[in-house]
Amino acid sequence: MSESLDKIMYSFVVEDVLKGLFIYVPPGYVACVYDLGRGVLKKVLTPGLHLKIPFWQKAKLFNTQTLEYSINRKVNLENEQSMGDQPIVAQTVDGKRISIEGTVLLRLDINQVPVIWQNIGEDFVSKIVRPTIRSRIRMVASRYNHQDICTTHRDKIEVDAKNELERIFYPRGIFVENVLLSDIGHVSGGSKEEERSED
Repeated sequence: MSESLDKIMYSFVVEDVLKGLFIYVPPGYVACVYDLGRGVLKKVLTPGLHLKIPFWQKAKLFNTQTLEYSINRKVNLENEQSMGDQPIVAQTVDGKRISIEGTVLLRLDINQVPVIWQNIGEDFVSKIVRPTIRSRIRMVASRYNHQDICTTHRDKIEVDAKNELERIFYPRGIFVENVLLSDIGHVSGGSKEEERSED
């Protein structure tokens, strides 16, 4: 009885050590390592199998593929780390209230991932991404009148929004690949959109 118990305990210990010894990084991801003695290491682990010190080092995977940050009514904000937001309500230069939907394409700078983890943490979406996108899109919308936003200047607004977001995100290790507006609605009085302008 004690022999079989010893074998079971031994297999648990071996399995735990082996799991703690290797870091598997899948394609499209990088891993950062937190070392109990030195903190977050500057070296980023690229896709493949890597060794680490069990119990002393902890690894965290980060997605370095293009991330789609969706702004629409279907986004559920109960999870603060979800990559998206509800429609952004803004006011145009001629005093009209509009709701803006679209997509922002983002990508983490591989070389800056340790800095992001060290300085911002794993919850960088709720801390940096969401508030910045809300603020910059509202600011850009406030430069144009309602008609321009809904029709003729939409492409210019997308470029302006991309430039504004890049100014904030780039120093923090986040690339902005594109800003795409999909739906602009007029908000009357309360909160519901009455008329929409879609691409």
